[in-house]
Amino acid sequence: MIHPLKITSTLADETRYSIYEYILQHQKPVTVQHIADTFHIHPNVARLHLTKLTEIAVIKAEFEKTGKGGRPGRIYSASDTGVSLSFPRQDFHHLVTWLFALLKKLGPEAVEACKEIAYANGKENIEKMLSLSLRVTTFEQRVEILTDSASLIGYAVNIETTEQGRTLYFSYYNCPYRSMLAEEGPLICALHEAYLQGQLEALFDVSDFTQISSMQRNCENCLYAIKVRD
Repeated sequence: MIHPLKITSTLADETRYSIYEYILQHQKPVTVQHIADTFHIHPNVARLHLTKLTEIAVIKAEFEKTGKGGRPGRIYSASDTGVSLSFPRQDFHHLVTWLFALLKKLGPEAVEACKEIAYANGKENIEKMLSLSLRVTTFEQRVEILTDSASLIGYAVNIETTEQGRTLYFSYYNCPYRSMLAEEGPLICALHEAYLQGQLEALFDVSDFTQISSMQRNCENCLYAIKVRD
């Protein structure tokens, strides 16, 4: 087990944390030179940052054979398992497993009730952020609040404006429930989508909510397209 102080001290470096976020969001293996070029740092410094992140298991390192002979190159990518911190130590995995088993045992009505709770929680969280902000009137201000909230759980928000209106694209690479998707994927996604819908409808007049890709279907990310009215 990795000591919590080692994790926090490693991620305390601003550049190192930015590199970690970059790898998470792009979800493609990177090399030392790629990180050096992207962050305008010396390759030796980039290698040090990547090594430190590997030591706390938030990214992983592998050797890539180029087919050209010589020594294989090392590539880095986001870890599939992730790392969590709690003080004192807490383990919610068993609790979540029991609750999912209970939901399935109680049947569809219990699942629908849980989706309503997730929706209300998402809406409540945004309303709290609105209450702490200055007057929010413009579309751009609402998008900024949504972006701040989304970034806390790994979403990246993009906006496309067409003649038919505005569409928000949510891309999500770092699912906090990835380890349970194989067993509970449909239920997890249903609850997560209800939470997201609650957040969106606290800010916008939503006309359409569509999932384009899903890690549950072995896509590299989850992607949603949400059409909103001004």
